[in-house]
Amino acid sequence: MALILLVDDSSFARNLTGKILKKAGHELMEAEDGIAGLKALTTRTPDCIIADMLMPGMDGQKLLLALRNANNRIPVIILTADVQEKTRNDCLELGARDVLHKPPRPETLLATVENVLAKGA
Repeated sequence: MALILLVDDSSFARNLTGKILKKAGHELMEAEDGIAGLKALTTRTPDCIIADMLMPGMDGQKLLLALRNANNRIPVIILTADVQEKTRNDCLELGARDVLHKPPRPETLLATVENVLAKGA
C-alpha cells in the first residue's frame, strides 16, 4: 500500500491512528511534532502525511506552510479536535487535502487516505 508519515505529539493518538492504517496495509513513519516531521522527510518520502493541528513547536498549519514554501507537494491530511469552520478553511487554504475531526472514525480515515492517494501529489 502506501508509506504514510503520521505527525502527532500524542503517542496515544499516533498509536490509535497507526493501528488503523497498519491494519489496512499501510507502512508508517512517525514524528512527534512538525519539526521532527520535516526531519523525517530527509530520510524517506511518504506518499501522504497525516498531521495533528495542535502540537508544541511546529503545529500542523506551520508544517503545511513549511512544506508549501519548500515547494513540497506531498498530500497532507490534518487531524483536529477544533470544529470551527474557519480552522478547516484555513488548513485547506494552506494546501491540506482534507481536515478530519479527532478521533477520526476508522472508515472515514481510510476512505480519506485512499481518496487522497488516488489523486496523487
